[in-house]
Amino acid sequence: EVHIVESGGGMVQSGGSLRLSCAASGFTFSSYDMSWVRQAPGKGPEWVSGINSGGAYTYYINSVKGRFTISRDNAKMTVYLQMDSLKPEDTALYYCRSGGSRASRRDYWGQGTQVTVSS
Repeated sequence: EVHIVESGGGMVQSGGSLRLSCAASGFTFSSYDMSWVRQAPGKGPEWVSGINSGGAYTYYINSVKGRFTISRDNAKMTVYLQMDSLKPEDTALYYCRSGGSRASRRDYWGQGTQVTVSS
């Protein structure tokens, strides 16, 4: 059975940092690209960042470039999102899922972790 569990969310002030973790099990993690997707209140899902299966290539939306860093540890079956210089507009529920920037019905999703940035 596939499990994806995010952790590390919380409430921080503008300019602060958080590190999200995504622990996976039940599938061949090292063979999958992984992504972080967020959904702000009243808005649709927004793909934020992705990393290829081997960890050599990373991708970001423009609004988080230079502030967020995605990484992964295939031995621990975990992907991370280091978020620095957080802004109120980063407030959202952050999901970890398998796959790249384009969602697929075959993707595996976690339950999400809330990030709230106060001004």
